[in-house]
Amino acid sequence: MSTQTPSAPAPVTEHPGPVRSHRRLPRFAATGVYLAGLVLGALLSAVTGFSVALTVVYGAVLGTLAVWLTSRAVEGRRKSTDRLVTAIVTTAFAIAMVPLVSLVYTVLDNGLRRFDGTFFNSSMLGVVGEGGGAYHAILGTVIITLLTTVISVPIGLLTAIYLVEYGTGRLKRAITFLVDVMTGIPSIVAGLFAFALFALFFGPGIRLGVMGAVALSVLMIPVVVRSSEEVLKLVPNELREASYALGVPKWRTIVKVVIPTAIAGLGTGVTLAVARVIGETAPLLVTVGIINGTNLNPFEGRMATLPVFAFYQLTQPGFPPELAIERAWTAALVLIMLVMALNVVARLISRFFAPKTGR
Repeated sequence: MSTQTPSAPAPVTEHPGPVRSHRRLPRFAATGVYLAGLVLGALLSAVTGFSVALTVVYGAVLGTLAVWLTSRAVEGRRKSTDRLVTAIVTTAFAIAMVPLVSLVYTVLDNGLRRFDGTFFNSSMLGVVGEGGGAYHAILGTVIITLLTTVISVPIGLLTAIYLVEYGTGRLKRAITFLVDVMTGIPSIVAGLFAFALFALFFGPGIRLGVMGAVALSVLMIPVVVRSSEEVLKLVPNELREASYALGVPKWRTIVKVVIPTAIAGLGTGVTLAVARVIGETAPLLVTVGIINGTNLNPFEGRMATLPVFAFYQLTQPGFPPELAIERAWTAALVLIMLVMALNVVARLISRFFAPKTGR
């Protein structure tokens, strides 16, 4: 019996050929090329008539073109296209940040001059010229905002629950359409609505803090409805079905399962809605007005608020005007700080009250 030995595999012959190496720009080369384009744009702007707008336009265009051409010559078409889009997006972001940074710098530069204890513990009652503060306006803003929240949150949250859990057919579509329309109405319209509503019962010329709360509620309710509706839609249907399978009625499922699951998003939406209305000026000009003293009763007489306080300090400064304008800038700074604080609170709510998925 003969055994056949397997033949050895034929040797593979290698065919030498050109080896392509993918060249890349150094790490910070693209940034350096872009900055060189910015400098060239500044020089071109200086030659043609210097202005900040022309410098930004020339620098952005030349910097983007320089990055694209350099990458095209070194890295090829595909990588150069990627760098081109990256440069365009980064430039758009930088241009969008310019007004924000300029606004914050201007408010800080002008508002810190009167950011002292007197501004926070005294009102404008009997003050002419130097001194005075926004104690009464800060308290008025807090009271009216809290009253607005008390009015808006239950209405907005219950409306969102109806749209997600119960609403069907034409009524749901009609409510959704009205909410969308209310989201885009001008704020002055909300002020005129509240003024006309209270004028029917109390006569023309009435000014109350609760009128401002009603006007702001018209602006806040659609924001609460929209944000709460989107958050409730994110709750998995499996959780509802598991509750129904255990014989739990629908209303109890919403209270015990749906709302606790979505509590972080609901709290975030409500906080951002409060930040949306806390700086409104036009509705409060029409409904609340301004006073120099402190009024803590929203159901009796006029009240002072920070936006209206800043408006009157700027438009009716008195003599010398510089002192009132400084108070207006400080009021604007306090408003920005309140809005930033509300945004931080919204992030903390989203972080600490989100449902835990791990053990």
